[in-house]
Amino acid sequence: MRNNLEKAGLSLSQAASISNLCNQRASEISNTISGINNSSKVFKTNGETYMLQVGKPVPTNIVELLVEKGQLHATQAFLMSNIKAKDALINDLKKERFINSLVAPEQPEYHTFVIQDMVGEDWGWDSLSKAEYSEYLEQEAYASHIGQFIHKNCPLDVLRKDLPNVKVLDFIELQSGIKTPVKVEAHHTSEELLSFHEKLAALHRSYEQRVNYFKAKVKNLVTEENARISKENAVNASEINLINQKLRQDYSDLMSTHNEAATVAFGNFESDRQTKIQQASALRISIDPRFQGTIDLFLKNLDPES
Repeated sequence: MRNNLEKAGLSLSQAASISNLCNQRASEISNTISGINNSSKVFKTNGETYMLQVGKPVPTNIVELLVEKGQLHATQAFLMSNIKAKDALINDLKKERFINSLVAPEQPEYHTFVIQDMVGEDWGWDSLSKAEYSEYLEQEAYASHIGQFIHKNCPLDVLRKDLPNVKVLDFIELQSGIKTPVKVEAHHTSEELLSFHEKLAALHRSYEQRVNYFKAKVKNLVTEENARISKENAVNASEINLINQKLRQDYSDLMSTHNEAATVAFGNFESDRQTKIQQASALRISIDPRFQGTIDLFLKNLDPES
């Protein structure tokens, strides 16, 4: 499983805390851009002015907010994937069992050729470098969250469709048969909304292109690896007869050394497994530079002992 686990870096408790803080900040941004509309509405009656609809325009820093939201989610994805990777690594080591390949020798059976399985997409993603996979997470997050704001029937699209329907003057019936005028003040122009859309659409295209690049690369890696496996399977099939001949020759030598070798092998296995578990437990999350700024922003507020 892909990871950024090294000897130095964030502890898992720090990573979990920062992941939670990223989620909270992203929720704040979601609340900020939630409920935006094209106008505020007020009306007067009996000499008093009342607010019928509170206006909430698109924030002027909408691009920055969405990019920050994407970065927060990318950072959280980076941290959580590494937390899971460390847990999986330790669990896998704990589950390892000694396979005694030095069983008491018997008259050998001829080997049969076992076809090596083809790889799938997961193998392709694991073949990317740490930096490439981190960049993919980042670009995917940017493309996703900007897309959720500008695509059809999403907030910006709804605003653009609704703007022409905003009336210069509206009425409300406070008493039966009596209409009271409502002042309608639009706080967007069609040009402004178009400008927002063009800027965000350009960003979205650039992020989407990068995401598609990584997807294509993974597909090509899988295709090439499966071609290599197919060739190797063919070579192994031709070599199987030679292996079976060697088994006959090795049989007499195995009997005298079996018991001692099996004991030594088991001891070495268990010692090595415990060492690897200790080493894995001490691993920390090495921060990818693209997430350093976001992590530093929250890290300085954490308990140094966390």
